[in-house]
Parts: sequence; structure tokens; C-alpha cells
Amino acid sequence: MIDWKQIDHVQLCIPVGTEPEAREFYETLLGFEEISKPEALRSNGGLWFRANSIELHLGIEKNDSRRSKRHPAFEVSNLDATRAHLEENGVEITDETPIPGRERFSFRDPFEHRIEIVELQA
Repeated sequence: MIDWKQIDHVQLCIPVGTEPEAREFYETLLGFEEISKPEALRSNGGLWFRANSIELHLGIEKNDSRRSKRHPAFEVSNLDATRAHLEENGVEITDETPIPGRERFSFRDPFEHRIEIVELQA
């Protein structure tokens, strides 16, 4: 059984070169604080923000992709068991780029939505 804890983050996508407008909207208007992206992901562009315990990730993407980067990320306390449960039920797992403090993988739902599963490391 999957032990769901909370949403870890939400990722939205913005067009190439629009980081200044995104900062103006999310940081200045909405009051989010920009936070550093992990080194392994910086070359992808985009921005990460935080407000209280909410993380918002803005990825760079052409908005015509059916298999979009947009996704929720759910925190679980049993990543390995969650992965095993999904694989046993025929769900194809995608290993994600390693980043410090988070073990993670993703999969697509039947409608091609990307779903990320995260277990935070102490």
C-alpha cells in the first residue's frame, strides 16, 4: 500500500526567455521567494520558488507538447514499496535525474500526465 504524505511541489511551464516576467509575477506580485535549483537541473533553465512549505517549479518548455513536463510531485514515506506496487501493476517507471535530498521517480497516468513520487532524505 502507498503511504501518501503530501504534495512536494507543482511544476508549471513557461516559454524560453520569459524568466524575467515569471520573477515579476511570482516573486513581486504573488510574494514567492526564489530558491536555487539543484546544480544537476540548472542547465534546463527555469526557476524555483517557495512560499511557506509550497514549492513552485517553473520549467522551460514549448507549450505544444502532449507529454509535458507539468506535474505534481507527491511525497511518500515508502518510495521502494511504492515503486514495487506500481511496477507489479504494469506501470512503467522513469528514473529521474538525481538531486540531493530527494529520492524520486516518475510515471505517466493513462492520460499522459506525469506524476512524480518523492521520498525526502534526512
